[in-house]
Formats: sequence, structure tokens, C-alpha cells
Amino acid sequence: MVTVAEWARIRSGLRFGQILEGTVVKVPRPGAIGVFVDVGLSVGGFVDVLLLPERGEDWPTEGTVGEFEIWWADSRRQIRLKPADSRYLRDNFADFVERFRPGWPSDIGRPVRDPGPPSLEELRATARSDEPPADSP
Repeated sequence: MVTVAEWARIRSGLRFGQILEGTVVKVPRPGAIGVFVDVGLSVGGFVDVLLLPERGEDWPTEGTVGEFEIWWADSRRQIRLKPADSRYLRDNFADFVERFRPGWPSDIGRPVRDPGPPSLEELRATARSDEPPADSP
């Protein structure tokens, strides 16, 4: 695992929407969790189940090489990605973005910054809801 300082240095060079070539290295539970991607940095990449097709058999498999966009990065020391290839995106991705991350188009090209830990109110709202908060990837 990288240090906090190293993660801050790596994150400072990342931009939302930046394309990284990566290799899917692990698909622990197709259809349930997401996929882990090696993007050639000292931190790993991850594509969340919420961004992938509903059917696990439509997900990229281990060994798949492709392009991934930086979707999010915070204090977890992991780059959150979204597939650049629409075959690997959820069917209603545009609706998903409009509903849960409406600022995405304006975020593209902006530096990835750590928003800091969630507030107590954000944690409570998340605990009360089975849906992700609007500003969460």
C-alpha cells in the first residue's frame, strides 16, 4: 500500500475523465462487486458494480486490456474508474449520471481532489438510503 504522501502526489497528477490503459486483474464476484484494474501506477484501479452492466457475464474478464476513465479518487488510495468502452457500461449510464452525478460533464478535465472524509450528516444519509449520494461515484 502507498503512503498518504505518495497517494497525494499521485492524485495531484490525475484529472477526471483522464484515459488510462489498464488490464483487468481480478473479477471477484461477477455481477456483485466490481472489477480491479492495473493501470500501471503504484495504486490500483477499481470499477464499481454500479457502473458495469447488470449481467456479470457482460463485464470485462480477467486479462481484458482496455481504456478506463478516471471517475473518482479520494482518500481510499485507489483510483475509481469507468470503462471507456460502452460495452462495459451499464445500459442506462446517461440516466445514472444525470441522477447520481449530474456534475460529471463539467468535472472532466478538472484535477482530482480529495474531498476529505464524509460529514456525519453524509454518513447518516447514506445509512438511511440504499442509493449512493448524488456526489458519490
